[in-house]
Amino acid sequence: MRAPRLAVIDLARGLAVIAMVIYHFSWDLSWFGFVHWPVAQGFGWRLFAGSIAGSFLFLAGISLDLAHHEAIRWGAFWRRLAMIAAAAAAVSLVTFFAFADSFVRFGILHSIAAASLIALPFARLPAWMAPAAALFFLTLPLWATSSVFDGPFWLWTGLGKTGFASVDYVPVAPWTGVTLAGLSLSKGFRKFGVWQKLAFFGFAGASGMGLRLAGRHSLTIYLLHQPILYGLVWSAAQVTPELDRASNAFIRNCTIACQDTYASPSACSAACTCTVDRLKTDGNWEDLNKDPLNQSLRQQMNETYAICLAEPGD
Repeated sequence: MRAPRLAVIDLARGLAVIAMVIYHFSWDLSWFGFVHWPVAQGFGWRLFAGSIAGSFLFLAGISLDLAHHEAIRWGAFWRRLAMIAAAAAAVSLVTFFAFADSFVRFGILHSIAAASLIALPFARLPAWMAPAAALFFLTLPLWATSSVFDGPFWLWTGLGKTGFASVDYVPVAPWTGVTLAGLSLSKGFRKFGVWQKLAFFGFAGASGMGLRLAGRHSLTIYLLHQPILYGLVWSAAQVTPELDRASNAFIRNCTIACQDTYASPSACSAACTCTVDRLKTDGNWEDLNKDPLNQSLRQQMNETYAICLAEPGD
């Protein structure tokens, strides 16, 4: 018999959905140059993105335990897995046309599908095995990384060099460990009666109901929100002065390139912002955007960048 739906799980998933929308909207603004936040490379942003992905995977593990701890409901499991796999394939296809070689090869939906397959047996196995498996997957990148796993064929493992950039990459190692950790926690909560206590919380207020609704329809929101947000920001970009966006795009790309050499996001962002500000002050920024191949202007840009990067405190 299926366990009653817990409002707290829907609420938690709804909060993850809100965080996901905030992150993707910020990414879109950065991509189109409206802001110079280092969404793609900044440590804080990457930590934020990782926490969102981890939340969905952790909650997937909890859901697996709640749904299948008494007996594996194969029909429901395969229907859910097929839906997630189809959605993952759709994301890969759409991002291939939108981002070319940076398309999503193995993103969060691919990871949830794979983790669900791997973690399902542990819903019925002895309780100690799930945390042991979680530790195994979480630590895999620390001791199993090898050039044997390099290349696109093994990209799903997370144990080699992929040789590509992607707008979303969530490999099996270590992320399946997060799903298994969620399943482990749920087993513990059942053993000590925590779920029964949390079932009393209905979160019936307006905000609670809204978050629970978002949590119940998280997959639909995931598939629809980014095309809508991306389309809105793209539309705004068509009517926004190009130079304003160009400076933000320059800072974003300059920061990424700088980190490849200096590996300091804060220093790189400060240096790149300083470069744009000084070029504007000197009257060279507009000329550089009109004639980006002008060697004299590019030399001036490089010299300004070197000065900004060398300044202490930037």
